[in-house]
Amino acid sequence: MSSRWRILLFLFIEFLKFFSSIAKPITPTPNSQPQYPCKPPYHSHYSFCDTSLPITTRAKSLVSHLRLHEKIRQLTDNTTGIPRLGIPAYEWWSESLHGIATNGPGVSFTGKIAAATSFPQVLVTAASFNRSLWFLIGSAIAVEARAMYNVGQAGLTFWAPNINIFRDPRWGRGQETPGEDPMVTSAYAVEFVRGFQGGNRKAGGKIRNGFGGERVLREDDGSEGLMVSACCKHFTAYDLEKWRNFSRYSFNAVVSEQDLEDTYQPPFRSCIQQGKASCLMCSYNAINGVPACARGDLLQKARTDWGFNGYITSDCDAVATVYEYQNFTKTPEDAVADVLKAGTDINCGTYLLRHTHSAIRCGKVQEQDIDRALYNLFLVQLRLGLFDGDPRKGQFGKLGPKDVCTSEHKKLALEAARQGIVLLKNNKKFLPLDKKVVTSLAVIGPKANNVSQLGGGYTGVPCNPKSLFERFQAYIKKTSYAAGCFNVSCDCDDGFDEAIHTVKEADFVIVVAGLDLSQESEDHDRNSLLLPGKQMALVSSVAAASKKPVILVLTGGGPLDVSFAEEDPRIASIIWIGYPGEAGGKALAQVIFGDYNPGGRLPVTWYPEAFTSIPMNEMNMRADPSRGYPGRTYRFYNGNRVYGFGQGLSYTNFTHKLLSVPNKISLLGAIKAGSSENILHQVRDGLDFIHVDEVESCNTLSFYAHISVINLGDMDGSHVVMLFSRVPKVFKGAPEKQLIGFDRVHTSSFRSTQTSILVDPCQHLSFANEYGKRILPLGNHILMLGDLEHFISIEIH
Repeated sequence: MSSRWRILLFLFIEFLKFFSSIAKPITPTPNSQPQYPCKPPYHSHYSFCDTSLPITTRAKSLVSHLRLHEKIRQLTDNTTGIPRLGIPAYEWWSESLHGIATNGPGVSFTGKIAAATSFPQVLVTAASFNRSLWFLIGSAIAVEARAMYNVGQAGLTFWAPNINIFRDPRWGRGQETPGEDPMVTSAYAVEFVRGFQGGNRKAGGKIRNGFGGERVLREDDGSEGLMVSACCKHFTAYDLEKWRNFSRYSFNAVVSEQDLEDTYQPPFRSCIQQGKASCLMCSYNAINGVPACARGDLLQKARTDWGFNGYITSDCDAVATVYEYQNFTKTPEDAVADVLKAGTDINCGTYLLRHTHSAIRCGKVQEQDIDRALYNLFLVQLRLGLFDGDPRKGQFGKLGPKDVCTSEHKKLALEAARQGIVLLKNNKKFLPLDKKVVTSLAVIGPKANNVSQLGGGYTGVPCNPKSLFERFQAYIKKTSYAAGCFNVSCDCDDGFDEAIHTVKEADFVIVVAGLDLSQESEDHDRNSLLLPGKQMALVSSVAAASKKPVILVLTGGGPLDVSFAEEDPRIASIIWIGYPGEAGGKALAQVIFGDYNPGGRLPVTWYPEAFTSIPMNEMNMRADPSRGYPGRTYRFYNGNRVYGFGQGLSYTNFTHKLLSVPNKISLLGAIKAGSSENILHQVRDGLDFIHVDEVESCNTLSFYAHISVINLGDMDGSHVVMLFSRVPKVFKGAPEKQLIGFDRVHTSSFRSTQTSILVDPCQHLSFANEYGKRILPLGNHILMLGDLEHFISIEIH
């Protein structure tokens, strides 16, 4: 063979190698590096590779270089590479709800990184009511995400957080959310997204985060670089999986404009406006007859009114459901046209990939519809630096295996679990136990010696998980275990005798009961709020056999009717740990033995079993006495409770003082020009509210409530300050009360600590009327802080 042919053959083989490498997804084989575009010398000359140009110019350039069939192949989560431009394939779908998870195909734990820090499930973290903790968790997960990307084990676009409202206690995915309150959920969304995307808790600048040193952070206009991309999901009014004959794939959520405005939408608005999220996921369900991914009015509202600057993805196969489950369109091509024209940019799944070309041939989709979608997608990839060359030479290129499962992250996971644990009952100060006087301990329950579901749904491979039983053994050498039930379903009592024998031999007893993912999960709602199967009988049998009152530990996300335990004097203490993550066992042991003073509060209402008579598909938040409907969540529910929103005990006693709060707020000078005279005239005629959009400058009305927290006990601890408001007059649709501010304050024994909560009357003292317009009642409002009440009058003059 001549030297010329050898050279040609060599070049051909090298071309095949290159083609193979760039055609692979961005989740390559273990121990490899991520593939990236704009590689010199052949593919770095394109204008979309020129980092000196604005990313908007680069995104337009990238779209212009693509042919139609190449454009269509970018409309799915697992995109195809474009060899002629040197652009590799990319997998958009990775998950990071409370740590890097295995759910999405973009993540692999086979490689240099075999585990990642597993933080508590979101509902547990929310129970801390600690904004800075939420930010730090988002920041830590982002570091591990970038580290995994750098070794080819993850993408850079992650579909978290889940910020739907935990509307119904039976919802299988409520565990993934920050709870039932729109204000708390909004605050969580802002903090997690800012931390995750590389933002600051303030505007721009640098922050020493403790997880990889100083990070240069983006400015608040949302147009600068991203460390990783967060996605606020599921937009909107999504909170039903599978209940009776209702399925999330075909469910039509009938939602009033009133509830949409002041319950379902606020978390998404905050996630976009304050959090600067770069992704929004539209949900499976329809809203008032139109599938969420085809609700152009809602998707465009996010862009035009809220300033959304990112891409919109469907939930997985949520484009297919438009036609195949919801029967909203007559053909697949119509479904494709509807979602693209509504503003959906990419389909998790293959429906757009398979049907867009025929939709174009039918004239239902134009190429410019695709160009718009690709522009939004490429903008986010450019902000992530995916077209800036070798990522190892970039800002985050040095992150790697050493930055995953670090001691700092493990400590943060432990702190999150400790702060989220909620003490619900503690008769005669039974807890904390003194380990010096506990000679033996029995731990009972099928979840007590199982590490597989400590994190709940959307979990990855934890760093170093240990069971609750193992953690108790570290405190009490003589610790014994019996399952009692073979699994959480607890369908039979065959294990009861062994459990009772174990209990009789022990000095103190801990019973672990509650839920796991066999009872509540994605695509699985509950039918009952009681403990599953024969768990209640197990708890009662153990309590009867024990020498001393027992400690009941409750697992799972969904609220439970444990009235029997609350009323049973043989059960001294009840602790909710939810899904506490890899460090949950250690956190629980520290709480029980007094090394940590619990301070968590429930982020959801715990209803009695009778609530299950309410249809889960009933979306109305507000009570309707005329038809016996009690309403939902603490803001509107008027029925009995097992435990209330915000409930939680401590080993010490706290009290409050309102140090400084105004008694009156005058709207004089704050009303828009041209509205004042008309409003004054209406007030004289008996009008007792104004529309918030008539207030020209809400900021001028804001004030601080200055608060003192006093620790009256002999143990240091943190206390969650919760400030509520209530309208004393009867306004149709007004909440029973609503949370307007919170803070977690650490206070030493017999000392006091001061804090301040900013109150914006336009936001915090208003609510939506039946037309979905926010109104601000005039006259007296009541601010409530524990047992304290303070009247503040809003006046027009």
